Amino acid sequence: MPDADRFREVIGQFPTGVAIVTATGPHGHAGLTTNAVSSVSLDPVLLLVCFDNASRTLPVVAESRRFAVNLLRSGQEELAAVFASKRVAAEKFEAVTHTVAHGVPVLDDALAWLACELEALHPAGDHTIGIGRVTAMEADPGGEPLVFFRGGYGALART
Repeated sequence: MPDADRFREVIGQFPTGVAIVTATGPHGHAGLTTNAVSSVSLDPVLLLVCFDNASRTLPVVAESRRFAVNLLRSGQEELAAVFASKRVAAEKFEAVTHTVAHGVPVLDDALAWLACELEALHPAGDHTIGIGRVTAMEADPGGEPLVFFRGGYGALART
């Protein structure tokens, strides 16, 4: 059986973007930081997000059946840390200006965002895979993404 710490070290060799997944439920907004986001399909347009099973955001997404993926820009490390913390949701959302678009919280200064209708949830070990059908999206074509690599944040180097 592979060691979890060694797996984290090895998979950390794969650079990823950093996103905040947001949703709104009957008790308000919820959100978390993740780097487990991937496009799945172009027809229909689907994306994948992995939720820790202990996440307080997962039940909100399951109930509301919608969520947003807010892709962070370079320099938003502190925001990523806030949404990765165990702070209550209201405190997380006090740290960022946002609007509600398409029924989900969209972070005002995100590099890009995608609003999704939840298509499916699939159990996968200590996480749940969420598949979302993209219903709306916007991007800042001039910004640079926040990158996570080898356990830390960095910038994208263009060649």
